Amino acid sequence: MIGQRVVVLGLARQGRAMARFFAEQGAEVIVSDLRQAARLQEVMASLADLPIRYVLGGHPLSLLDGCDLLALSGGVPLTIPIVREAVRRGIPLTSDAQEFLARCPATVVGITGSAGKTTTTALTGEMLEAAGFRTWVGGNIGNPLLGDLAAIAEAGEAARVVMELSSFQLELVRVSPPIAGVLNITPNHLDRHGTMANYIAAKRNIVAHQRAGDVAVLGYDEPNARELAEATPARVRFFSGREPVEAGTFLRDDRLILRREGGEEVEVVPRSAIRLRGFHNVLNVLAAIALADAAGAPVEAMRAAIADFTGVRHRLEEVRRWGGVLWIDDSIATAPERALAAIASFEEPLVLLAGGRDKKLPWEAYAERVVRRVRLVITFGEAAAMIEDHLRRALADAGEAAVLERIVPAGTLERAVEIAAQEARAGEVVLLSPGGTSFDAFRDFAERGDRFRELVEALP
Repeated sequence: MIGQRVVVLGLARQGRAMARFFAEQGAEVIVSDLRQAARLQEVMASLADLPIRYVLGGHPLSLLDGCDLLALSGGVPLTIPIVREAVRRGIPLTSDAQEFLARCPATVVGITGSAGKTTTTALTGEMLEAAGFRTWVGGNIGNPLLGDLAAIAEAGEAARVVMELSSFQLELVRVSPPIAGVLNITPNHLDRHGTMANYIAAKRNIVAHQRAGDVAVLGYDEPNARELAEATPARVRFFSGREPVEAGTFLRDDRLILRREGGEEVEVVPRSAIRLRGFHNVLNVLAAIALADAAGAPVEAMRAAIADFTGVRHRLEEVRRWGGVLWIDDSIATAPERALAAIASFEEPLVLLAGGRDKKLPWEAYAERVVRRVRLVITFGEAAAMIEDHLRRALADAGEAAVLERIVPAGTLERAVEIAAQEARAGEVVLLSPGGTSFDAFRDFAERGDRFRELVEALP
């Protein structure tokens, strides 16, 4: 690494971590970002102690002259000209996830999925901490982890790492974690990957490079995840909310059961012990149990973590009861299927706030369910008209089975909250579960959720 020239594309969280890591390893680091310096002052200041050179406002192909390694932040597509040219020249590509997995001396639990991975990652981390391990939780959630390698190595056998991995990170991964979980693979990020085949191929990397002694935990109830059992040499454990599995976790009579290889069974908790709404969260807990067991956590630690775990922000998070109405922030729902999981978590009548930016995903099943379950839909953002079109077609097909009374275009999230405050009735739930990304109006789903909370808390 000393003396090698490394070009880092993108100066967001992952790019910043890679820039620091490579510079501290003695590499000559050049960082390139599409933004100008005025928008990067804070992050550049955080790297001011290192001899890093910046090329801003674009990614000129001249960056590849003398380049030994091209490091991509997760948000950088593989299809842009400089990446294509690097591949043509034979310059290796890497990511923060690849560099971390290739170097981490501790047991890593890697988790991916189209939905549920952050909740499962956080809960698995809590289980391992309750078991007494020195636990690092990061990756796509929070800390990129590259800067923690020395501390992890110092912790030795007591260390465990729980790492959330997105499809963007996994595109370049050539080292799989020894314990890998794939919760589900349903349509998502098709604006980036183009096809489901490409999306599945990226997810497959989390298990494709495992070894025979490793463990893969796969969602049995979702076909794309289940079929990855054929893509790994590791020992496979499944989790299922529908039926018993030979090895893994499953739901039996509202009890969460852990079955190890050889048939040994233990009841971990009753379903009533889970403090999270929705059946999708039962599946997340089942996955976390299987993963934590593979990483050495005793059942007692799992029980303690489940009892204390109330979820992650912006995931079916209760914001406020106001005027007899419960307001829920599910801003993380950036795909229609994820919004459907949120809708299924409630029995009360619903006022749904839907919109954001579409990721070129199918909306037909979403619309069919929404018109039969939601009383009022308030749309906002770039995808508002498209969502309304799907809902009106579904309404025509549903006939008397429809319960949707009105679709109200709001334009902005601010106006959507204002309309919801006027229209929601006592006993109903106002659910922000957009189905689209936040990038039409916000930096990310968290900023959108925070803005929703501000607006709701400001209601008189």
